[in-house]
Amino acid sequence: MKTFFYLEGAYLILAGIVLFITLFVTTRPFMSKNAPKKGLSGVLLVLAVMIGAHYYITTSRMTEVKGAFEQNRSILCESRMQRKVSQVVHIKKENGWRLKGDNFVSPYYERPFFIARCIVE
Repeated sequence: MKTFFYLEGAYLILAGIVLFITLFVTTRPFMSKNAPKKGLSGVLLVLAVMIGAHYYITTSRMTEVKGAFEQNRSILCESRMQRKVSQVVHIKKENGWRLKGDNFVSPYYERPFFIARCIVE
């Protein structure tokens, strides 16, 4: 559950804002009496499907990356430290990388790389 809130926290906050806007619009005098119920249920359903699909896709990719790392395959991770040079870091177990929780860490890099932002090469 902690991973869900970590990965989807921002989207849950945005979904709350969208639901609040939907509630505000559907309660205006020019809307029908059933508009809040229909509007909120429709928007909530769409948001729940979208957030659920994003979580499923992200966790599936994380599992794939973990498995590939254990098989010593090359992993590509986004690097936000240096924007002018290469924006991708190649991670391999044989190059001194290790998996600590959901992060790749190396003695040669000062910051860890979260596996949700990585793909298998």
